[in-house]
Amino acid sequence: MDFTSPLLLAIILIAGLSFAWWQRRRRLHGLLASVEQITVPDFYSHHLENARPLEIYLPPDYHQTGCMYKTLFINDGQDMAALHLRQTLATLYARRQLEPLVVVAIPTNEERMEEYGTAVAPNARGLGSKAALYTLFVIEELLPFVRDNFRVSDRAADTAILGASLGGLSAFDIAWNFPDDFGVVGIMSGSFWWTAADDETNTAPGERIAHTLVRQGPKREGQRFWFEAATQDEFEDRDQNGVIDAIQDTLELIDELEKLGYRRGQDVTYVEIRGGRHNYDTWAQALPQFLRWAFPQS
Repeated sequence: MDFTSPLLLAIILIAGLSFAWWQRRRRLHGLLASVEQITVPDFYSHHLENARPLEIYLPPDYHQTGCMYKTLFINDGQDMAALHLRQTLATLYARRQLEPLVVVAIPTNEERMEEYGTAVAPNARGLGSKAALYTLFVIEELLPFVRDNFRVSDRAADTAILGASLGGLSAFDIAWNFPDDFGVVGIMSGSFWWTAADDETNTAPGERIAHTLVRQGPKREGQRFWFEAATQDEFEDRDQNGVIDAIQDTLELIDELEKLGYRRGQDVTYVEIRGGRHNYDTWAQALPQFLRWAFPQS
């Protein structure tokens, strides 16, 4: 057999690449299998008068132990494949870099711009009109369901919520309003530009709502915050100071938290991704950092 034949060399190369691809797929399948994914179809909310499926991710050995687990709730649960959630969880577990936890992915729907926002008031564009109802859905319907049906802790310090963009604003607002339920919150590229209407009476007219809420205090003792922003989240710079609004809004919210007594590097962590954008590629890159920060393996 002529092993110098270009055709034979090409066949050998293709066969080698195919085998390597198959091996990688096999390893990935085995890795993903360590994180069980359960679907709860048509979970109905009486507050919102609609239903949505829930995706529950259980850690390895969940069924073999009697342990109580910490919990992470994630907004925009329909996008967990784009966030690489299951693969990230499995990888961190395999590397022993993450404490085992139960993750609840909450999908949104066609009313996302109404359900997400700030419970105190809609924004200046009238968006977020159902944010208060969405908050009640999470606190009064979803949390009890998860705690009744899965072995999870009911301590605020053991319960986290995460979201990106408008889902990040929603996560922050829910945790801020219910510190006895959520002790940890993660926000990726949060929509902190959300401002109150000029005639709003429940919050400062014309001001950014999240900043106003924090400014009014008081400090939520024990609560921890993790923020991510990317240098290409957007290109708007309203005051022409060389800092894009997405980063400035996040940093100025952190400033308000520090004025209440939260400590940067302890209670508050900020991650800035150079070259990152307002998309799931960037948020998937940030996800392992948040998970290791929120649930470090002891």
